[in-house]
Amino acid sequence: MKRYILGLTGGIGMGKSTTAAMFRAAGLPVWDADAAVHRLYEPGGAAVAPMAELLPEALVNGGIDRPVLKAAIAREPGVLRQIEAIVHPLVAKDRQVFLNTTDAPILVLDIPLLFEGSSQHLCDGIAVVSVPPEVQRARVLARGTMSEADFERILGLQMPDAEKRERATWVIETMSLDMAQAKVDQILSEIRQGLG
Repeated sequence: MKRYILGLTGGIGMGKSTTAAMFRAAGLPVWDADAAVHRLYEPGGAAVAPMAELLPEALVNGGIDRPVLKAAIAREPGVLRQIEAIVHPLVAKDRQVFLNTTDAPILVLDIPLLFEGSSQHLCDGIAVVSVPPEVQRARVLARGTMSEADFERILGLQMPDAEKRERATWVIETMSLDMAQAKVDQILSEIRQGLG
């Protein structure tokens, strides 16, 4: 069976989770990189033992405590590379299981750092969710879960939006739900036409 793997990406606060939900609502299987990391950090998850060895203080109630990781990275930026060395191969394995066991003509890989990592080669096309920078900043800070400094640090780790837009097969503007939904419908229509 011919199938199409759509990569979905976008910076923090761009509306990627909402857009992923639209693809899910259209009946598409969606693999979520962030959800995979959560599973790996839960009690019994594959990342728990190696992470506890790296940062024993992060082991809380049998799982890995993300705020403790965040604090460790803020104190010692080099720790991020060590964490990634543990987590990235496990996430890749989780994604491969999804690809091997999901039987559908169109699949979505929801990966925040798609261009920054090494997953884009898996995708037949890539949709980037986007809003203007001032809207992105306002959305993130309105959540009340992140300081201005945290936001700037995360932005620094992500490829600039303009560059993502240039590399995208499609850009999904998420200024409104209707606008995003219309683009999702258009993308699915184009992919289905291509699949014949």
